[in-house]
Amino acid sequence: MNKRGHVLNGLLLALGLGFILEPSLTLATAETIAEITVPVVLGALFPDVDTAFGRHRKTLHSLPVLAVFLAYPIVFGNLQYVWIGVLTHYILDVVGSRRGIALFHPLSDKEFGMPSGVTTSSKYADLVTVIITGIELAAFWAIHTYVVNLDLDLSAASEAAAGFGL
Repeated sequence: MNKRGHVLNGLLLALGLGFILEPSLTLATAETIAEITVPVVLGALFPDVDTAFGRHRKTLHSLPVLAVFLAYPIVFGNLQYVWIGVLTHYILDVVGSRRGIALFHPLSDKEFGMPSGVTTSSKYADLVTVIITGIELAAFWAIHTYVVNLDLDLSAASEAAAGFGL
């Protein structure tokens, strides 16, 4: 996907996640959306920083980078929703585009993708982005409803990490 697609994905995710996390349709819903929009959109854009250095779709498009963003809020107590943007960026690049990404870089440069994608310049790129975003939101809803609350208070985990000197 292109930058426009990743921004569209991040904005739609923040809107949808705001309703998933706070479905009351009150001011609290608007506050939740405002709270998570910037981290999700920044996370959705971050992997493409590797266009300025390194090798695009390899250097910052890997599972070790995602692990750093998953651990960051536990260790530092902030940026709780950036990992969602990073993860969905990867999903868009794997499912939505033809090229795929090097999930196991730097151990392997083999790119993983699916035949379902379109080229980044395709007139269908935005439509594919919206469809994938809808599927992602359905998955986040199911995870939030049946597996684990996505609106986690990570302060206890952050304090525990500090206790270990992290």
